[in-house]
Amino acid sequence: MSDQAAARGPKAAKPLTSAKGPRPAKPSDMLEPVHTDETVSHAEWTAHLVLFLRVMAALSLLKGLYHWAQVCGIGAGADGGFEAHTLPWQTATIFFAVFDLVAAVGLWLAAAWGAVVWLTSAVSMAVVELFFPQVFGGSIWVVLIEMVLLGIYLWLAIVSSRERPG
Repeated sequence: MSDQAAARGPKAAKPLTSAKGPRPAKPSDMLEPVHTDETVSHAEWTAHLVLFLRVMAALSLLKGLYHWAQVCGIGAGADGGFEAHTLPWQTATIFFAVFDLVAAVGLWLAAAWGAVVWLTSAVSMAVVELFFPQVFGGSIWVVLIEMVLLGIYLWLAIVSSRERPG
């Protein structure tokens, strides 16, 4: 050992530090004080978008389960089961039974693919109702509701993207 090292004695422990400063010694030192003069979170519209996506996920789940109930014949009479309907009705029902449940999962996770699947499902339902009224009955209300929900989503997505930097 060198003379300088011997003069210092055993190594002294350095205090632990992090990028933000010294590490707290007690758990109570980790508590941050409450600041009442801070502004509301900047991610307000993003929170609204996520809430909207979660609500749409619940609605898509219900829609998907409704279509699967139709496929399974739940609530159908003795002669009104899935097989009694036309082939276009059967095809559309299976399509929406699968797509709505997949969209529900993606929307709940707030994943980009969930929004894409939901948008595909919403536009497809509007197209089927509008251009193929013999399949589900051609309700203009379904088309209007789907388009209003689509508009709300697009508005929230645009407003939410503006509040994020970069």
